[in-house]
Amino acid sequence: MAKFRLASAHEHERARRAGLGSEQRRAAGVKAAVHFDEYADEDQTYEDAIGDVRSAVDLGLPVKVLDRALLPTFDFWNTAVVVVVGQDGLVANTAKYVGETPIVGVNPDPGRLDGVLLPFRSANVRNAVQRVLEGRHRSATVTMAEARLNDGQRLLAFNDLFIGCRSHASARYTIEVAEGSEAQSSSGVLVATGAGATGWLSSVFNMAAGIARLTGTPAPDVPPLGRADRRLFWVVREPFRSRVSGANLVAGALVREEQLILESLMPKHGVIFSDGMETDFLEFNSGAIATITVAGQMAQLVMPPEGTRSNARRV
Repeated sequence: MAKFRLASAHEHERARRAGLGSEQRRAAGVKAAVHFDEYADEDQTYEDAIGDVRSAVDLGLPVKVLDRALLPTFDFWNTAVVVVVGQDGLVANTAKYVGETPIVGVNPDPGRLDGVLLPFRSANVRNAVQRVLEGRHRSATVTMAEARLNDGQRLLAFNDLFIGCRSHASARYTIEVAEGSEAQSSSGVLVATGAGATGWLSSVFNMAAGIARLTGTPAPDVPPLGRADRRLFWVVREPFRSRVSGANLVAGALVREEQLILESLMPKHGVIFSDGMETDFLEFNSGAIATITVAGQMAQLVMPPEGTRSNARRV
């Protein structure tokens, strides 16, 4: 069905463009069809990697294979090591639920995935798991952010937290930090860890840099945060100044016990989600007060032994 749908889409597009003049066809930029074989090859490569990893980690201990959709509901309390086979984002999302259990990131498709958080491949994952079980592994700690609501619910973030409105409507809330407090209306508040500083946060700084160039003013630099840096950087996206909303508290850093406190003024559609996972969220509607801090829990990413070249790319 997928192959038929893809072929039909290209056939209809070719028929549509055939009715255009030559100049119009060139302007439309007709590209070669994407072949279904590419999708099939990508899927097969991933399935082969899963099979190789399952065989490699068969070390006589119970092994549970878990689909990513079940991460929020699975109890990892008695787990010795977690092996993640997927994209970098899966490592980030897994870290929120496994506590400080060591995570071995495996790149299932080095030809397609950068694998910044995936230093291992199926060929060397067995040795990595053995080192963890024997307590001989080397790991890198990663600072995470935490959002805690006044009803006790909490959410961790490996890269970033978003606090705002589910739709494209403005988010309304009060914001409070050590410098003061004010009511705001904006596109939401972004809180980034060191691991996430090169992601969503960098795009905000790219926008600010573009505006700076337009106005001939100095461009701001993305804050230099390492993955283990015990700081968070927060920024208000597109704050709107009006009679009832301010735009004075728009960015800052949180260290250790410092807090960013947000109280929702939205009757509905208010949300808090982390690492781009919009389906796993906390409701942030009127009456909800969120306290954002550096999380006490830190992610533990297993690294190759000293002197061993990692398969992960650096960014």
